[in-house]
Amino acid sequence: MGVRRRAAGLLGEWRTGHLMVLLPLGLIVLISAIDISLSPNIHLGPLLVVAPAITPSFAGTRLTALVGALALIAQAVIAALHGGLLTPNHQAQLAALAVVTGVIVAYTRIHERHGRELDRVRTVSDAVQRVVMRPLPDRAGPLRIATRYLAADDEANVGGDLYAAARTPRATRLLIGDVRGKGLAAVGDAAALLGAFRELAHQHEDPAALADALEASYRRHLAELTAGGQDVQENFTTALVLDLPDDRPTVRVADCGHPPPLLLTPAGAAPLPLRRAAPPLGMSALGPVERRTEEFDFPPGSILLLHTDGVTEARDTAGAFYPLPARAAALPAGTPGTLLDALRDDLLAHVGGRLPDDAAMIAVARE
Repeated sequence: MGVRRRAAGLLGEWRTGHLMVLLPLGLIVLISAIDISLSPNIHLGPLLVVAPAITPSFAGTRLTALVGALALIAQAVIAALHGGLLTPNHQAQLAALAVVTGVIVAYTRIHERHGRELDRVRTVSDAVQRVVMRPLPDRAGPLRIATRYLAADDEANVGGDLYAAARTPRATRLLIGDVRGKGLAAVGDAAALLGAFRELAHQHEDPAALADALEASYRRHLAELTAGGQDVQENFTTALVLDLPDDRPTVRVADCGHPPPLLLTPAGAAPLPLRRAAPPLGMSALGPVERRTEEFDFPPGSILLLHTDGVTEARDTAGAFYPLPARAAALPAGTPGTLLDALRDDLLAHVGGRLPDDAAMIAVARE
């Protein structure tokens, strides 16, 4: 089905492009016919530049050059019928049209090259995202999971926000975090933490112990960067480490300076009342860190919404933050996927279509 839809889409674009070609060709014919029918003292030939000027909006360099050549031929026909090609006025019109067409064709060529480069960057970033931040499973034991990621960089689909899941025989463990910084500059720290989590999640059942192990691994990563000459004194990552047992409707959480999860029930939406937040990962060098695990009810029929601060700190044009609890409670929450789709659209509408920071969301429902 996906292949059919893609083929249908490409066919539709091909048909649309060929139909759009009729617009500059029609303008050339119309302008030429009107100019020829009018008095020789009235010159509409300069308007022919409109044809090559609008062609790059739907076509490439070759077609733009072809339309420009047809416009020059039409200008020459007009000149031949209105005084001859050798008149200074017609020669100036032909020269001006040729120069403008050349500039348009050159611009189109540069634009096409930049477009190809951007496509390559996006292809690489997509590959990086698939390798570094693997898609979470739709189902994990009794859980249904959905994720949405919005990167702040237009050229990249991966940034400083991270998430991962690990399935053990009796539970599902989740990690969501936010590396200091955004975009491609934060990918290295995110990759180090994600790799450590996938290994350590099977060695530590308690979320606080798992967070301590992630801290140690992250500190080693930062030490390697320091040895390589990089300044990482201010590098840190806020994170939540969660354990969701299969056999009881609860969630156990260790908070490392990250925004608390939101629990959506038929009665409304409210953040989990975390009371034992520890400093972010990477800050243990500043002093002793004591992380503890807290346990909360996670009944069937409810949805646990994990998010990064790119969601709650998104502002509208008036400077108001996105009211996540109120909006999440008002949006349809039939499944984790439908909830996140509605939240994503509502969030982008709130900020006017562009987020200033990376944003990640995970919705988990227990059957």
